[in-house]
Amino acid sequence: MNYLLIDNSNTRTKFCLANQDELLDWQQWLPTADISAEALATITGGITFDAVLLCSVVPPKAAIISEFFAAQFPFHSLTCDSKLNLAIDYPNPRQIGADRLANAVGVMQRYAAPAIVIDFGTAVTFDVISAQPAYCGGVIAPGLGAMNDYLHRKTALLPLIELAEPKHAIGKSTIEAMTAGAIYGYRGLVKEILHQLLAEISGDVKVIATGGDAALIARGIDMIHRVDSTITFEGMRVSAIQNL
Repeated sequence: MNYLLIDNSNTRTKFCLANQDELLDWQQWLPTADISAEALATITGGITFDAVLLCSVVPPKAAIISEFFAAQFPFHSLTCDSKLNLAIDYPNPRQIGADRLANAVGVMQRYAAPAIVIDFGTAVTFDVISAQPAYCGGVIAPGLGAMNDYLHRKTALLPLIELAEPKHAIGKSTIEAMTAGAIYGYRGLVKEILHQLLAEISGDVKVIATGGDAALIARGIDMIHRVDSTITFEGMRVSAIQNL
């Protein structure tokens, strides 16, 4: 059986094919703002699949995706009510984003508990999986891109910069100063959050990073053990097997 996995996040909606053993080579994406029945028909027109699993944090777009696929294929939206490979230790499980559940399932499949998954997206999320194993909460902070964009929009003279590794900490231009502030400052944010989380978790904790800015930020943080760009899709693949 082949599964179409759809990761509907705030900025991009990503598509991946998978089977019961692995993720397949086909991956595509659309700007989430552009999601429509026509766009979905175009992007999936040349592929074959048997069932669809959706992981969404954008309810209006999730409704479009669900309406398009559910009439044609077995369809499941990942939620706290889905069959998962771990327990949920959280007062209100319905507040947990589907992407965070997918990351937790993925880290359990590829690594071991206890673990922390850091997902660098529009927001950066830190999700904690206890040794039980159980999803037990985490941290949400502004994403690096969102902070960079905010600084540009709220100041008259600061440009929107392309994020990259700074050449040095002392900026010799506005762009160099902003780059150093963004990258070094954001690494400081991530390090401090990890420091506080690790103080509250027992055991040998695996720290896995994913998302668009993961490789750039993780480069300077030795507490992060690995960057895994497909861990969300891996969690979705496992969830598809369990729920479809």
